[in-house]
Amino acid sequence: MTKVIGVRFRTAGKIYFFSPGKLEVETGDKVIVETARGVEFGSVVTGPKEVEDDKITQPLKSVIRLATDEDKKKEEKNKEKEKEAFKICLEKIHKHGLEMKLIDAEYTFDNNKVLFYFTADGRIDFRELVKDLASVFRTRIELRQIGVRDETKIRGGIGICGRPLCCHTYLSEFAPVSIKMAKEQNLSLNPTKISGVCGRLMCCLTNEEETYEELNSHLPANGDHVTTPEGLRGDVQSVNVLRQLVKVVVTLDNDEKEIREYPAAELKFKPRRKKKDVRLSKEEMKELKALEEKNGASKLNDD
Repeated sequence: MTKVIGVRFRTAGKIYFFSPGKLEVETGDKVIVETARGVEFGSVVTGPKEVEDDKITQPLKSVIRLATDEDKKKEEKNKEKEKEAFKICLEKIHKHGLEMKLIDAEYTFDNNKVLFYFTADGRIDFRELVKDLASVFRTRIELRQIGVRDETKIRGGIGICGRPLCCHTYLSEFAPVSIKMAKEQNLSLNPTKISGVCGRLMCCLTNEEETYEELNSHLPANGDHVTTPEGLRGDVQSVNVLRQLVKVVVTLDNDEKEIREYPAAELKFKPRRKKKDVRLSKEEMKELKALEEKNGASKLNDD
């Protein structure tokens, strides 16, 4: 077991582990650490704890020091410089006529590098732009192309639920989201209903996926044949997943049909079959597939 602390470098960013060494570090403290990008200023989000060795990426680096008042002032100054760097880069992009959308600018704490995040439809030849920016800032320049989910994570916004976006407030990393999750939760497959601000499938589909999989495993599917506690055979008309109730169309002795509701646990039926796919046209399926994120891991992390 190794003693570590968790540090973030941006709001809702990925948490990185560092060794506190002999320093007394608490949650909320500001620290100076060395990363793959150089010396960085970060916030401690998880206090000292013991973690298994196989869960740590080696080599584990130590905290250089607790941030001083001077370090905090330098970080604030860097934030101001980032605003100016953003404006300059935007002007240079227009000057070179590049079809790219600048999203954010970021200085490393030691000013050893300036990173510019952008989105674009395809590959961009920005070699001349980098040379131009290097002549202005006199330091290393990195232009990093990111996806629409990363763009939304940086900029933030309000979701259809009326709350600030999860990715901008607390989600450290993006979880894979698929159309299968929407089907499992019986949601409308209308792209406008299941896509987020970024235009991809909503991250919150993953929140209840495990619960729905468990609940659905105890329910028959619509149209399945079931036997009721009274010994009547019937067909499932509808199911209430959360209440675990099933409406069944049963045939009585006089051949009349009647709809009755039963707890799923009281019915006898064959194990749940694989859910039948909803019939969609090729165009509709193509539109839904486009909502799934194909860019892989976040480009904001330096792993």
